[in-house]
Amino acid sequence: MKLLLILFLSLGTVMLSGAQVLSHENQRDTVTVGVYLISVHDINFHNKEYTARFWLWFLYDNPSFNFQDQLDIPNAKTIDPPEIFPDSIDGKPWIMLKMKCTMKEKWSVQDFPFDHQSLHIQIENSLYDNKLLVFRPDVKGSNYDSLMTIDGWTITDFTIRADSSVYPTAFGDYRIKKQNSVFSSFNIDMEIERDSWGLFTKIFIGMYISFLIAMVSFAPRPTEIEPRFGLPVGGLFAAVGNKYIIDPLLPESSTFTLVDTLHTITFLAIFAMLMVSAFALKFHDWGRPEMGNRVDKVGATMVVVVYVVVNVVFVGVAYS
Repeated sequence: MKLLLILFLSLGTVMLSGAQVLSHENQRDTVTVGVYLISVHDINFHNKEYTARFWLWFLYDNPSFNFQDQLDIPNAKTIDPPEIFPDSIDGKPWIMLKMKCTMKEKWSVQDFPFDHQSLHIQIENSLYDNKLLVFRPDVKGSNYDSLMTIDGWTITDFTIRADSSVYPTAFGDYRIKKQNSVFSSFNIDMEIERDSWGLFTKIFIGMYISFLIAMVSFAPRPTEIEPRFGLPVGGLFAAVGNKYIIDPLLPESSTFTLVDTLHTITFLAIFAMLMVSAFALKFHDWGRPEMGNRVDKVGATMVVVVYVVVNVVFVGVAYS
């Protein structure tokens, strides 16, 4: 009789546990998730990536969740194996993960080097969709290290938010008529602003020196052909070389960036110098040296004024 009672109680306990697990698996659980960003480094514009190290923590009810195996970061290139620290708070599972990821990012380089960038990290559970799991950001506990610095950049904003990621597929589950899956996501957003003027000077000093070298061609008389045409051509090649040095720093882009604009303006200005010298020389050949000297003087002034004004306008717009 005692043996039957024990078996009955054991069977009841197993059935109750199974019912609790089944209940957990069939109801939506709100998972509290937070982040502490340790560092952002190895920002690489050409490869469109950067490296981030951060702590993640999850507090939830459903024992079926296993974030060390189910964690997904869709916009990461590589994810190093995390350090895992499982624990509990008031009987609820609580897990902390120390992460290191190489993140892919689409950089905005139109205003380089006066650019502002947005860094984005998206966290999801790869197994449970938003019918069973919804993230709730731990706004109070989430932050970034106050001692964290990003070389050449200033952090201007840091936010976290919950969102939904929609995938137009059921991932092979033919029982679902509408091939659509929605997963809750936890998003980390950081805005950074480049410390730009030092970098601007470094990358454009060669281009401006090239322009000044070409301007020296206005010092000799229009009839001195060799310096009149040799100096601008030399300056043009130097400006082209400067652009080829800068281009590898930036990702491939179909848009016209500030770098492209300023170099194009320099190329056109040097071409304008050659045209002014050619017209001035032609007037001398026609026996009208006064007109040639006038064209030379007015043309040189216009080239300098227009070049300076256009550069100030484009740089000012990019900086603002």
